[in-house]
Amino acid sequence: MKKIFYILACSLLLLALLPVACKKSYLEKAPIGVLNEDVLATERGVNGLLIGAYSQLDGYPTPADARWWNGSVDNWVFNLAGDETYKGSNFGDEAFMEEIENYTPTPINVAFDNKWVTLFDGAARANATLRVLAKVNDPGFTADEAKQIEAEAIFLRAVYHFEAAKLWRNIPYMMETNSFESGDYIVGNTEPVWPKLEADFKFAVDNLTPTKNEAGRANSWAAKAFLAKVYMFQNKYTEAKVLLDDIIANGVNAKGVKYALMPRFFDNFDPTKKNGSESVFSVQMSVNDGSGGYNSNFPIILNFAWGGGPSRCCGFNQPSQTLVNSFQVDANGLPLITTFNSANVKNDLGLASADPFTPYTGLLDPRLDYTVGRRGIPYLDWGVMAGSAWIRNQSHGGPYLGMKYVTSKANENLSEASGGWQAGAGNAINYNMIRFADVLLWAAEVEVEIGSLAKAEQYVNQVRNRAANPAGWVYTYIDNSDPSKGFTNTPAANYKISLYNGQFATLGQNYAREAVRFERRLEFAQEGHRFFDLQRWDKGTGYMSDQLNAHIAATVNYFKGAQAAGVPLTYSILVGATFKKGKTEIFPIPQQQIDLSVKDGQSVLVQNPGY
Repeated sequence: MKKIFYILACSLLLLALLPVACKKSYLEKAPIGVLNEDVLATERGVNGLLIGAYSQLDGYPTPADARWWNGSVDNWVFNLAGDETYKGSNFGDEAFMEEIENYTPTPINVAFDNKWVTLFDGAARANATLRVLAKVNDPGFTADEAKQIEAEAIFLRAVYHFEAAKLWRNIPYMMETNSFESGDYIVGNTEPVWPKLEADFKFAVDNLTPTKNEAGRANSWAAKAFLAKVYMFQNKYTEAKVLLDDIIANGVNAKGVKYALMPRFFDNFDPTKKNGSESVFSVQMSVNDGSGGYNSNFPIILNFAWGGGPSRCCGFNQPSQTLVNSFQVDANGLPLITTFNSANVKNDLGLASADPFTPYTGLLDPRLDYTVGRRGIPYLDWGVMAGSAWIRNQSHGGPYLGMKYVTSKANENLSEASGGWQAGAGNAINYNMIRFADVLLWAAEVEVEIGSLAKAEQYVNQVRNRAANPAGWVYTYIDNSDPSKGFTNTPAANYKISLYNGQFATLGQNYAREAVRFERRLEFAQEGHRFFDLQRWDKGTGYMSDQLNAHIAATVNYFKGAQAAGVPLTYSILVGATFKKGKTEIFPIPQQQIDLSVKDGQSVLVQNPGY
């Protein structure tokens, strides 16, 4: 879905308004930026508004803020508060991110206001679509067409509010009646959000068709998946199970393709294979379409290598040692669920690119090297990852690079310079808000909680079986000096991955629960889910606090160990940091929004506890 169509629609509307400026009603002025929606009350106009509502999903705000990456659909800035990534770059660069990483965020942190505006702009576009739809009276506009637009707009409204609820929980829920026209556009945040999310997604489930003419549109199965996710956040396992069972047995994507895992793990991040069988709902990215790169996956532009190979910009969002360690496996090829951080995967922290380095030779889950760039291992088809030469500041952000949203050299034509940034900073890799692996692992969670441990193990094994496909592993180059010659049949590392074989039932529910959660950690690393998974698993138990404080301790020890060995380090973000139970599970409401939400002299937005 393209922003350019929304902009054109707005431009046409402004032209249409010009002739009426000489009427006496010129004294009745709408607020600046508010459009006369009656002008768009046509079939073409309301479809343009709906496209505009889809357009905001990518997270690129309109108008653009200088820090547009804060709105990114993958929430990478906010996932810094998890345990799978470091901010990277240099100390003090975009320091507001350091507050998020070390659990000291404040309500005036620019990231929160940027994200709030981005999400509620999206919700406002969906609501504008609904208001205008009610006014359309085109003879050729059928009731069925109108119902699909209504259902898609309500689906999108729910998606934007759900994303906001993940960050802040206590949010205003904006309906189509909350408008400047009605005068009711300042809404409080003290009512529970979950019933409203359920109602909107249920409407979408009941009214959306199962297939669509365009791959990026929401269908009824996508709505079921989002409703199931809302249930998962509330621990409504019985309700979620009904939906998940149906999706697994019968679900199809918008083009009518039966849901299934893609053959290879990394197919999900290949722009030539997007909208495949695993795509439940994906945000559409495109390049070379006349938008100057702004329809691409632009808000991730900081997350590329700093120099050499796939260099773009700017060395942020680097995978953590905690994340890399989690891909270690035992002699049987199963995860080290409780002991993964006992020893570090060998790394080159503190070494210059010219220094000799022997990569880790222990057993590893093969998904690691399609998730993390490690020195000595092929980085897609760009060449052997060179270590510090590709890292902006290895002593600050560690020795690793992200990979899932990097375009391969062979697909450079599916990237372009965006907004004046370096070539290839924007690309056509879709962002999967939900993929079928999500559905399978949610279903596994549900089966664990209701006591069907063998069934849960079957679902987890489906995901692991795909990862075990050797066709989806990373292999060494035929010629390291010329990666274009292709790959050998020799795996790039000592990969081993096996299926569970009765351990869930034998070792019990607690083991099975942690095994499912750990599988999500491996499968969805660096996709922006980790912080929010920990959040929904917490249930007030302190689980999130335990996990993240353990990550803090492991990270501090990791860098201190290097310092003790004489390696000069600047890393200090997590030194002295503490995740605060009962507070840091959610983020502060942006102060600017509280200041703006005044009705009868009082703000209607209430700050989250502890902030």
